[in-house]
Amino acid sequence: MTVTHDEKVVREFSKQAAGFADPRLNVAFTRHLDRLVRFMDPELDTEDVVLEVAAGTALVSRAIARRVRHVTALDLTPAMLAEGKRAVDRDGVTNVTFTHGDATALPYLDRSFTLVVTRFSLHQVADPEAVVREMARVSRPGAALIIADLVRPEGIDGDPDRIERLRDPSHGTALTAARIAGLLAAAGAEVKRSEEFDYTRPLQPWLDLAQTPADIAAQIRKELEDELTGGPATGMRPSEIDGELHFTHSALFQHAVAG
Repeated sequence: MTVTHDEKVVREFSKQAAGFADPRLNVAFTRHLDRLVRFMDPELDTEDVVLEVAAGTALVSRAIARRVRHVTALDLTPAMLAEGKRAVDRDGVTNVTFTHGDATALPYLDRSFTLVVTRFSLHQVADPEAVVREMARVSRPGAALIIADLVRPEGIDGDPDRIERLRDPSHGTALTAARIAGLLAAAGAEVKRSEEFDYTRPLQPWLDLAQTPADIAAQIRKELEDELTGGPATGMRPSEIDGELHFTHSALFQHAVAG
């Protein structure tokens, strides 16, 4: 029986839901949430009606909820949404709504939101062009579109997507910053601001979060260790810090305005 990409996403992120916001496992993603909120800050308004696309546990929605009128968090994985709903209930946040849905076919009318954001999703989906097109479709003219994602640096050696898929079979393709800007332009949005940065993270918690099988985790570790001693480039830019194996991701924040 053939497993679709969406089924892979639901399977893998159902496993990761409980640990997604755990800083011991997901230190890089949680560490940079504050940085993303600061990047979004000029676009946030108390009257905003916000949509977070492919929201996961709605980390962004929860971070900005008290600064806007309402946030809808949409995701394909019910376990992720349930984890997010428990968190907002625990924190007494009442203006976040959770919706189970497909980012490539958003269940909303045209021009419904004043700000639309997605975080670490385009590299995961099978059709990033459709996601960006849908984000633009449901945005009101002049609305802010915010994309935060892993990106592939220009000219990098090796194939980081291959390692990413070993670790998490639902990984799609990391796009370049230029490719994401092109998707926004094709959807009728104009890029206004961009911020790119690298961050180095320990290998083992990253593998633990995805619950990568031990034999595959060992293969990934060996390939990164081999690269450090002159072996083939993996694209993961490994390093050793305080005796622990690390690797480097590149991230992009991009703000565009809907047409």
